[in-house]
Amino acid sequence: MSIQSKSRRDAKKKTKGETLAKAIPADKLGQPHADLRDEKGKLLGAVVFKDGQWVLGLNGKIVGDTDSAAHVLAIIKQAAAMLRAQGREVQLVFSVPLREAADAEVAKLGLTFEQFQARLGQDMSGKAPNPAA
Repeated sequence: MSIQSKSRRDAKKKTKGETLAKAIPADKLGQPHADLRDEKGKLLGAVVFKDGQWVLGLNGKIVGDTDSAAHVLAIIKQAAAMLRAQGREVQLVFSVPLREAADAEVAKLGLTFEQFQARLGQDMSGKAPNPAA
């Protein structure tokens, strides 16, 4: 394939209103702390720490940022659980600093991470909290 044909193809895409995806330089992404991958190794979700914020990305899109390590860890773990419930093989790997930050944050609330995760799951589903939790 010639360079000219690629240039023409790219020009046609631009005239159709399509934008070409540009790679983001690694120094602009932030420090990676978690990734969720399928059985083929495709990245499904990730957590990075950038500019004092935990940034959550799912399916190639940034879905939010927060100063709460516990929230992003609980949400990406919930995403992994949902995919597994659908019968998909996924692997979630997260960093020690992310887990330590999440544990320290929920300890200030008098909770374990598992209790925090259960409460967040209830809040997200709209179900009444279980008094035993």
